[in-house]
Amino acid sequence: MRVGVAAIARSTFDIELAEEVAAAAFSVLGGLDAELVGSPDLLLDTDAVEVAVANWAGAELDALLVLQASFADSTLAVSLAENTDAPLVLWAFPEERTGERLRLNSLCGINLAGFVLKGRSRPYRWLYRHPSDPAAQEELRGALEGFPIPRASPPDVPRPGPAASARASEVRKRMSEATVGIIGEHPAGFEPCGYDSHRLTATTGVVAEGVSLSGLFDRSEVASEPEVESLRQEATGLLDGLDNVDQDALSRSLRLHIGLRGLIDEKGWSAVATRCWPECFTEFGGAACAPQALLSDAGVPACCEADAYGGVTALVLQWLTDSPAFVADLVEMDHVGGTGVFWHCGLAPLSMADPEVVPVATVHSNRQKPLLSEFPLKPGRVTIARFSQSAGQQRLVVGGGEMVRAPLAFSGTAGVVHFDRPVGEVLATVMEEGLEHHYGIAYGDVAEELHALAGQLGLPVVSL
Repeated sequence: MRVGVAAIARSTFDIELAEEVAAAAFSVLGGLDAELVGSPDLLLDTDAVEVAVANWAGAELDALLVLQASFADSTLAVSLAENTDAPLVLWAFPEERTGERLRLNSLCGINLAGFVLKGRSRPYRWLYRHPSDPAAQEELRGALEGFPIPRASPPDVPRPGPAASARASEVRKRMSEATVGIIGEHPAGFEPCGYDSHRLTATTGVVAEGVSLSGLFDRSEVASEPEVESLRQEATGLLDGLDNVDQDALSRSLRLHIGLRGLIDEKGWSAVATRCWPECFTEFGGAACAPQALLSDAGVPACCEADAYGGVTALVLQWLTDSPAFVADLVEMDHVGGTGVFWHCGLAPLSMADPEVVPVATVHSNRQKPLLSEFPLKPGRVTIARFSQSAGQQRLVVGGGEMVRAPLAFSGTAGVVHFDRPVGEVLATVMEEGLEHHYGIAYGDVAEELHALAGQLGLPVVSL
């Protein structure tokens, strides 16, 4: 067997650790009876990918293995896939829940790639094991040689009763009267955040209204000093350590909240999704994370990366649970403990904080600017959902679990969930359905209502 190998990463993550993981994965490959074409050297951009592709030009590959050494958007993995007809295998790596920076975010990388590849009907296989895991070599062999992957039986789904159906009808009516604001374009390589406004409205009833990022910046720039100071005092009452972050960048971040609030009031938006990076950091000088978290706590769901369907999901979850929702990445899964981690930089509503922990003001782990909040999520029953465009279809993803009390998994805002289904089945569903990398989370059990809503909207349900 001749296997092409390419390790991809992004320079804003922990490159040293990514190199170690890629080298360890390459060593596992050495234990297989295979000729390897490639190296564990990290490919950080499309130019590096082109060089790697040239190295196997003309070679008859039996498989192409993409090592997701750290997070990278879909661009690199998809570019590699487009340059060979060989069977494709994506390998992502768990990382230790240290309570500190999310150093790799590898799982999210193959999640994004899977969404694009599934939508293009490009077959792929995948595995999620650390190279030191005794199961890694056998799973890798199976993925490369095309062994059948065991699939779980579909879970039982709730049959909506009259009360749930009535509640869903109320929400459906509210959706037909709602507008979600989309500020800026979604980042390149984040295809799950893209949207067709006509299809979104036809599917959900919600109208999407786009505004340029410069429009937000202009409105934020003219916020008055008294407004900024008043908001700073409000934040002081919510977060410890506000004086410990860069005060100029803090002021810029607070201005973003004032600008967002102004647009929402002017346009009557029910929810908002903002292109938060890199421009909020590189051009305006402050983070949009805590500014959006404050909006969610005030009843206007807000999410990052201009994720229109994420905004709609959060809005519906808020209405059904009468509480704020959090749109987050699934960043780590523990096969042994049976839990997964939902995380975002510092975006969770403060009302979701574990009451035994004091929320702290912090900076973005990769961009080093405030304002973000940091805390683990409180324990309790949660519903997980997503209005989905995966596999080229309009669907509704519905799942659930118990948010458990646990130390903060990664810096920012994160929660540890014990899913209703085994983590292997959850992960298999995510990857084999090509689901999005963002999932809406809210406290309470509204799965029955969501199934009723899906029926009323004519949407198939993917059970997570």
